[in-house]
Amino acid sequence: MKLDVITLDAAEAGHIELSDAIFGLEEIRGDILQRCVVWQLAKRRAGTHKIKTRNEVARTGKKMYKQKGTGGARHGSRKAAQFVGGAKTHGPVVRSHAFDLPKKVRALALRHALSAKAKDGALVILDQAELADAKTAAFRAQLAKLGLTNALVIAGPEVNSNLKLAARNIPQIDVLPNAGLNVYDVLRHSKLVLTRAAVEAIEARFVASKEAA
Repeated sequence: MKLDVITLDAAEAGHIELSDAIFGLEEIRGDILQRCVVWQLAKRRAGTHKIKTRNEVARTGKKMYKQKGTGGARHGSRKAAQFVGGAKTHGPVVRSHAFDLPKKVRALALRHALSAKAKDGALVILDQAELADAKTAAFRAQLAKLGLTNALVIAGPEVNSNLKLAARNIPQIDVLPNAGLNVYDVLRHSKLVLTRAAVEAIEARFVASKEAA
């Protein structure tokens, strides 16, 4: 697959050949993408919601009334769940929501996400993503030239410090290094912007994983 390369000023900067094994998958598997997104979001959940159990409720431990002779049910504590102010039963407790997903499935999901963007014409290749000055207004104007209002920018091994500062106040524009590339962020943005260095890193990453397998 061959795509045009442009600069931040929307000027032509040649062409680049993309690997069909990564960016050219024909059949996009929505089920694979869904599994990976659920896995990512489950890892992000704090899992700190919890209820108070009987030993944590601040109520008296004195027996409510005598065991027999009242004509009512036998109760030993006002901390029981059936009383107002008592504990809750079977409620949430502090736990991790994370679960395992095989590395091969995660890698396949990323390939499908990248291919989906390329197939939809939502993949933009930049020569490089660097700014001379950390000016948000100037960077917003450059994005307008490129027609980018909702985009994920993968800027290379490291994000240029001026670019990071200029982009952080622009809504729906996220800038990440190569290591930050993930399925969820790719799918939730309308456009995916990769630098030449990012493309090389992605292809090298998949070649390395294939050789390791």
